[in-house]
Amino acid sequence: MLNNLTDTEEGDGGAQNQGDNNPKESSPFINSSDVAAEKSQQYDGKHMALFEEEMDTIPMVSSLLSSLANYSNLTQGSKEHEEAENNEAESSRKKPIKAPQLGTLMGVYLPCIQNIFGVILFLRMTWLVGIGGVIGTFVIVFMCCTTTMLTAISMSAIATNGVVPAGGSYYMISRSLGPEFGGAVGICFYLGTTFAGAMYILGAIELLLIYIAPKAAIFPLEGLEGAEAEAALLNNMRVYGTLLLTSMATVVFVGVKYVNKLALVFLACVILSILAVYAGVIKTGIDPPDFPVCLLGNRTLISKKFDVCAKTMESSNGTMVTTQLWNMFCDSPFLNATCDRYFSDNNVTRIQGIPGVTSGILADNLFGNYYEKGDLVANKDAASVEGVDDPMTNSNSYVLADITSFFTLLVGIYFPSVTGIMAGSNRSGDLRDAQKSIPIGTIAAITTTSLVYMSSVILFGACIEGVVLRDKFGEGVNGNLVIGTLAWPSPWVIVIGSFFSTCGAGLQSLTGAPRLMQAIAKDGLVPILRIFGHAKANGEPTWSLLLTACICEIGILIASLDLVAPILSMFFLMCYMFVNLACALQTLLRTPNWRPRFKFYHWALSFLGMSLCLTLMFLCSWYYAIVAMVIAGSIYKYIEFSGAEKEWGDGIRGLSLSAARYALMRLEEGPPHTKNWRPQLLVLVSMDGEQNVEQPRLLSLTNQLKAGKGLTIVGTALEGTYLLNHEQAQRAEQALHKLMETEKVKGFCLATVSSNLRDATSHLIQSSGLGGLKHNAVLVSWPRNWKQADERQTWRNFVELVRETTAASLALLVPKNIAAFPSNGERFSEGHIDVWWIVHDGGMLMLLPFLLRQHKVWRKCKMRIFTVAQLDDNSIQMKKDLTTFLYHLRIDAMVEVVEMHDSDISAYTYEKTLVMEQRSQILKQINLSKNEREREIQSITDSSRGSIRRKNPAAVTTQLSVTEDQPGASKEEKPEEESTPASPPVSPPPPAPSDQVQLIHDTTTPASPATPATPLTPEAVQSPGQQVQMTWSEKSDGEPAKPPGAATPEGIKDIFNMKPEWENLNQSNVRRMHTALRLNEVILKKSSEAKLVLLNMPGPPKNRSGDENYMEFLEVLTEGLNRVLLVRGGGREVITIYS
Repeated sequence: MLNNLTDTEEGDGGAQNQGDNNPKESSPFINSSDVAAEKSQQYDGKHMALFEEEMDTIPMVSSLLSSLANYSNLTQGSKEHEEAENNEAESSRKKPIKAPQLGTLMGVYLPCIQNIFGVILFLRMTWLVGIGGVIGTFVIVFMCCTTTMLTAISMSAIATNGVVPAGGSYYMISRSLGPEFGGAVGICFYLGTTFAGAMYILGAIELLLIYIAPKAAIFPLEGLEGAEAEAALLNNMRVYGTLLLTSMATVVFVGVKYVNKLALVFLACVILSILAVYAGVIKTGIDPPDFPVCLLGNRTLISKKFDVCAKTMESSNGTMVTTQLWNMFCDSPFLNATCDRYFSDNNVTRIQGIPGVTSGILADNLFGNYYEKGDLVANKDAASVEGVDDPMTNSNSYVLADITSFFTLLVGIYFPSVTGIMAGSNRSGDLRDAQKSIPIGTIAAITTTSLVYMSSVILFGACIEGVVLRDKFGEGVNGNLVIGTLAWPSPWVIVIGSFFSTCGAGLQSLTGAPRLMQAIAKDGLVPILRIFGHAKANGEPTWSLLLTACICEIGILIASLDLVAPILSMFFLMCYMFVNLACALQTLLRTPNWRPRFKFYHWALSFLGMSLCLTLMFLCSWYYAIVAMVIAGSIYKYIEFSGAEKEWGDGIRGLSLSAARYALMRLEEGPPHTKNWRPQLLVLVSMDGEQNVEQPRLLSLTNQLKAGKGLTIVGTALEGTYLLNHEQAQRAEQALHKLMETEKVKGFCLATVSSNLRDATSHLIQSSGLGGLKHNAVLVSWPRNWKQADERQTWRNFVELVRETTAASLALLVPKNIAAFPSNGERFSEGHIDVWWIVHDGGMLMLLPFLLRQHKVWRKCKMRIFTVAQLDDNSIQMKKDLTTFLYHLRIDAMVEVVEMHDSDISAYTYEKTLVMEQRSQILKQINLSKNEREREIQSITDSSRGSIRRKNPAAVTTQLSVTEDQPGASKEEKPEEESTPASPPVSPPPPAPSDQVQLIHDTTTPASPATPATPLTPEAVQSPGQQVQMTWSEKSDGEPAKPPGAATPEGIKDIFNMKPEWENLNQSNVRRMHTALRLNEVILKKSSEAKLVLLNMPGPPKNRSGDENYMEFLEVLTEGLNRVLLVRGGGREVITIYS
């Protein structure tokens, strides 16, 4: 069916692009090698000096136009194959390729005519008319021809939308629908072309064994009946089909030039055969031929078994003697013999098989006659005497139906006769003007062949008797080819002509199919097919030819033309369907590059053609259609997951862009409902000097949180200017993309460059995402080593990040000890995920553990929820209410209410606050000189401990050691992930009988150290003048410093002697420290063994001078906890009890 299908261009997966995932087609435009070679001549003279700085990348218009005029993307076609065989490889490579010279007639029209007219017209067309009737067959022909015409219109639009290199239909489909569809449809088209070769070979063997040389059968049919005769015929087809396939494959292997030279001979055979049929039709109107058909009653007799169509005949002496027909049905040649009952009761009649076009037989052939396998081919108008209960005898004497026939079977058998419309586009590389020749030649060829087919249906029905039309193998007309009985001057014109035309079509299929497979293999779409991209020195696809021959042998082993035809119909229909889809898609998307020269197309016509193709697929054979779709779908998914990534500017990508634009516009209509809320994460990571991610476990946690299937953007901030650092940003994005693939995180990566890291991070938070598809949560790890002097800017950036997420109403997730979090390969066989729900944040603390437990890492962990009861709360009722709330949320978790009452602030709290404030003042002097820094530290120490130095010299020593050792402690110099959990302090005075927690309110009036804070109430939470602050942190600075005097029992007794020192402390900081210490104690008591602890993260102070204190509060709060996830809500509800 294909004619001269040649290789695709080298740019689509050839050797020159082995290392590039996105191969580039040869182009005369920017960055062309020819342009680079001629750049020295492009800017001669002074008139172009303004553009000389860009001469390496931008060509002059004159050179561009010169390149376009000489542009040729033609790969090795038939001419190059002939040159390669006739000349040595070196000399042929040096020869310039001649410009294509084929016009519309020789390049498109005649090849399409040759490929469309084929074996079905000569072997099955008359049978189709007889079985389906003139009306039914005309409907089939019209529907199939309409499908191919609509497909040709779509193909013409695609073919004229730019240069179509050699590769034809596969090139058009793959570049229009993308590599996945292109590969799937390309392989289906290859299979259809291969099975077409098998169909042509079977047709040629049928002509040879039944009509030309019946005696050549290896398995003789004489004397065999029923299934035995059918099996013998099929075996003959298999043997001779294999021999003919081997000889044809050898001819193709030797050289395609021989096939091309014989193409005109085969085309002449086709045209002469059709002209002979029309001449015979005209002759029947003037002088009908004598083709008698013998009927017994209304049953058609096999004419080869008798010589005279009569029971008896008069001898020369006037006596009646029996005939060979008598001997077929009677037990003796005598007149008194016992004969078959039906033979005795019915007369033998002789009718004309071809009564002529003016006979009026058309009325009898208008409607169909469908048979079951084994039914008699009978004339309904003839008289017949038949007993109802009489068994049929002598069935081998009658013409019988060889298969069960029905309308959809006829569609499947006929459709291959209208394929071959791609022959012109497959020759695109050989055409002088492909954009002009392909539409005109293809549409003209389809118009011509459609008129021939539709006129043939009417003329066959008007000229030939119905029983002859339904006689598939011409058994009632002496074994002649039925269409041959109509031909003039002799039936042999049709027999010989159709034999050579089918052989030629088979050779064309065996020539085109391997090149199609080679083109697919060279594109690298299917890795397992790459071996078939190899070829001989002259480009002949040897391995592809071998594969084609093997697949073609499968069709030959089926051995039945009527069974092979629907198979290739499926594959061709699928190919045509996607051609129509490609045109409709490009038209509706209105991509700027869609500018076809052929203007007589419309998306509605393409959709109609696509619908007809799909309808015909299921009409032909619904199970074959399903199998073909499964094959194409499997290939599609295989290419999607394992094939090479290609960027061809295809329509599917354009469709994705249009669908994404539409979805984004819909998302802009309003904020998402609570039921649709899911974490859209912006993951902020940092890169080291070698462009490696410093916190890879952050992406592991991202993967584990993505049970919500939301958006993920992984961003990193780089310092500098974009002009100087854009290559570094690209490398950073590549490193992020690679890590995302390793961690199986689906999303996008982004590197932002700014003059400082703080601004770059701010840009990421503000500008990431698009429209309604923006992040609603930020995931960032706890700053490492923030207590070290050289990391001061790191924690300041972190605090500013917290402020920005709050201002932007974004949720914030801060994992602490991120290195201790599990990788995606780890599994927890047991354990708990503990949620400490202190303040309501919209439900984030409830939703995140649920999402984590959807991942296999956390699936076996159980969820526990802790909440705090104040002095005036009913803890029993709180537990019942929380249990009911979780039940309505459909979340399975254990509930515990922790009763924590107010108590006096301990001495340890004061001492911890004192150390924190001293450290804060020391950090402020970090930019001073060494001597100035030492004097400043000494003055701070003296002023804060003046009274204690006079009263308790031992305490002075203790306090100074604490103050001086804090900044340089060995624990601080280690990363916070590596610091070991510290044990809870044991030095402070014994607390109240029950554990306690302090809820802190920022107010303008500081509270007394001994005054308990105001309990939290809903009114207090909603008051605009107050802000609830909860702090959580992890200790990483070693063992807690003991308060002065606490080292000994005597020191505990003297604790109030240090009160003058504490009176200078900020009482708000004292209360925050008290809250952090008491919460840390109770969390350690309840959740020290938990696999993960989630808790509310308080906001930073409004006054930026207390930022370093804020970090210290968080450290104290999470001290001793292994894995902590600090959570701040985004200011909206994210979970609901409603369906």
